[in-house]
Amino acid sequence: MKIRAQKQIIESILINLQPFLEKKDASQITSHLLFTTQDDKCVVKATDGEIGLKIVTDQINIDQPGSFTAHGKKLLDIIRILKDDEIVLELLDNTLIIKQKHSKFKLPTFDANAYPSFPTIDDKPQISLDSLSLIQNLKKISPAIDTNNPKFELNGALINIKEDATDLVGTDTRRLAIATIPSTNSEPLSLIVPKKAILEIQKLFLDQIDIFYDETNLIITNENYFFYTRLINGKFPDYQRIIPASTKHQVTLPKKEMIDAIKMITTISQEIKMTLLSDTIIFHSLSADNVEAKTEIELQTGLNDKFEISFNSRYILDFISQVDKNEFLMEFNEPSLPFIVKSDNFITIIMPIVA
Repeated sequence: MKIRAQKQIIESILINLQPFLEKKDASQITSHLLFTTQDDKCVVKATDGEIGLKIVTDQINIDQPGSFTAHGKKLLDIIRILKDDEIVLELLDNTLIIKQKHSKFKLPTFDANAYPSFPTIDDKPQISLDSLSLIQNLKKISPAIDTNNPKFELNGALINIKEDATDLVGTDTRRLAIATIPSTNSEPLSLIVPKKAILEIQKLFLDQIDIFYDETNLIITNENYFFYTRLINGKFPDYQRIIPASTKHQVTLPKKEMIDAIKMITTISQEIKMTLLSDTIIFHSLSADNVEAKTEIELQTGLNDKFEISFNSRYILDFISQVDKNEFLMEFNEPSLPFIVKSDNFITIIMPIVA
């Protein structure tokens, strides 16, 4: 096999595929990329067995069809140090030769036929969701998804498709984020998608996509990309039970002023006590050291009595960063009970810090 392409074309493809490679063991074939030719197009694959991506491109010139593997990180390192010019990749005697004018590199290869196969979309059911809305709302909940929880199901996002809506849910046990997409669905369906896959979906897909699934995989395709991830097998917590059935107090808060005040306090402490008065909100740092940060904003809260609540500032800032409007709603009952921040179809329920 022999192919040619401009440096920036190959480099861009390799960068997109890096998150899908086996990183810990270079002796595994999954630390390699697979290059193959298909008609007049070049297909490049990467997978670590749990998540995979295939890129199809017509921007690589094919001199000789065939296939080869190459260590993904090493190949990218080589491409990066070459000049902005055409690069030739050629398989000779089971060795990959990378050439550019007077520069030449060699990399060992695996048997391309031994590369792990990807799932197919043949006869798989399809999810009918507005893909742009799905991607935008996955972005809202992704900060709340846990990463190393011993309960594997919490290390992913729940896609809960109901008759009249689809809920996207993430939790790290200290907060619960829910984004709801209006939709009409004939059959209910629940899938748990790993956080790593959620983050890669946001990077890769910015337009309309086709979504397929089976018992073990979620597959997303468009004209240039074929993405798959293994689903998490488990039972997600009953998130509806965590949402307070009613709240005693509601306060509309200004987005910009809240961000400014909270960030000012976080120079001293991530943990903040917020005191709501009838016409003022006071922010205090919660710090064991003899240091203190304090600021306030003037706001008609509509409260008759003073109300104090303490929280981790990151949870609030993660929520606010996904709010499009200039204001959002905060609902609460008692200082020791979870409180809600919400904006349109997006809510986050946060456990307060209780002294």
